[in-house]
Amino acid sequence: MRKRRKKRRFLKKSLQFFLLLFLILGSYLFYKNYRIYRQVTQLEQEVRQATQTYGLTAYHDLVLAIIYTETKGQGSDPMQSSESAFGEVGFIQGTQESINQGVAYLAESLALAEEEKVDLATAIQAYNFGLDYIYYIANRGGKNDIPLAEEYSRDVLAPFLGNTTQAQYRYIKIPSLIYNGGYLYHNGGNLFYADIVAWNQLKVKFFQFFLQ
Repeated sequence: MRKRRKKRRFLKKSLQFFLLLFLILGSYLFYKNYRIYRQVTQLEQEVRQATQTYGLTAYHDLVLAIIYTETKGQGSDPMQSSESAFGEVGFIQGTQESINQGVAYLAESLALAEEEKVDLATAIQAYNFGLDYIYYIANRGGKNDIPLAEEYSRDVLAPFLGNTTQAQYRYIKIPSLIYNGGYLYHNGGNLFYADIVAWNQLKVKFFQFFLQ
């Protein structure tokens, strides 16, 4: 009987410990993501202007999710648009210029995706990989997935940008840890980009609903 009681007490305390740990971790993640959301939405006026200009008002939350993914709303190039505009980082020094260029590039990606009859995830992944990825997926069924994104990253993009040895580096995110233990290819973009943007868009929608 004593052993059973000790076992029950131990199990009860263990359960209480894990519940407390879960609550602490959950509260930390909620607060962290809330702070990021607030940083991102400080740019909402610029996003609204750009999406109206380029006819993407229906993609307002997607643009916020891209900013969330790229920079968390920080810095002078929140959509990391310098590469799509100039081919190099560091040339854009203003948030409105960054957002205008980023939304223009996204509009181009979405239009090409519709023309080539590929899914929305392909257009989002192409924001990271470049528009040639849309043609790549159009010839392989029209739907983006991680194995195809890895194939393009490893066999097309990375070699084109100088990584001919399939060299990798650590990338610790939940999708990457599940898929390959947490790795990306040097110069190969982010093969998990579309999934991460989709997840961040859910966060944006959650806080919009939560803060109503």
